Amino acid sequence: MKIIGLVGGTSWVSTMDYYRFINEGINERLGGLNFSECIIYSLNFGDIQERSWENSFELLLNACQSLKRSGVDAIVLCANTAHLFANDLEDKIKLPIIHIGTETAKAIKQQGLVKVGLLGTKFTMEMEFYRKKLEENGLNVLVPEKQETRDYVQYTVKEELGRGIINPDTKQNYISIVNDLVKRGAEGVILGCTEIPMLISQKDFSIPIFDTTKIHSRAIVEYALS
Repeated sequence: MKIIGLVGGTSWVSTMDYYRFINEGINERLGGLNFSECIIYSLNFGDIQERSWENSFELLLNACQSLKRSGVDAIVLCANTAHLFANDLEDKIKLPIIHIGTETAKAIKQQGLVKVGLLGTKFTMEMEFYRKKLEENGLNVLVPEKQETRDYVQYTVKEELGRGIINPDTKQNYISIVNDLVKRGAEGVILGCTEIPMLISQKDFSIPIFDTTKIHSRAIVEYALS
């Protein structure tokens, strides 16, 4: 089994989901008392918030280098937004990074969809690094049109979900945001922040919902056992 290095802590609540999904996936495949061989480097999310994501490359690089020294075979960035630096990190550390955007695009294409909505942090929704990865795979990506809506998603991800707070009013607002994307033609919606599946899931909608934490975790299991 290959050893996986997880860069977590962004946030710790979603990192717990990664750890659970990966171990459950390995055990489902191998049975018995078989679980994942992995090492977690849990960053202090406060350090990233203080610097902002755009200025956090060195923090992520240090985590990746520490994991490499520990003998991992591949790196996983346990946050969609962290993939802002995925290509540069891969170039620096000379280890494969299992990319959440690539794996999400594969899952969407398997269902034959072309136009999808995307919810995530402001960086994920507004910057090119994530949408471009999806568009390179032939997908048409929609994000909430209004700046105030994108700001609201950013605020609730940071101040509520990132702290493990589940607010019923926030859930209803997210459902409305998804429904607006559907009205604009989205055939499915990507939960492009690893905290958002804590709030909404497939059971809340009739259209396909793509939980990036689960999609990423399945790909990690496949790699570990390859």
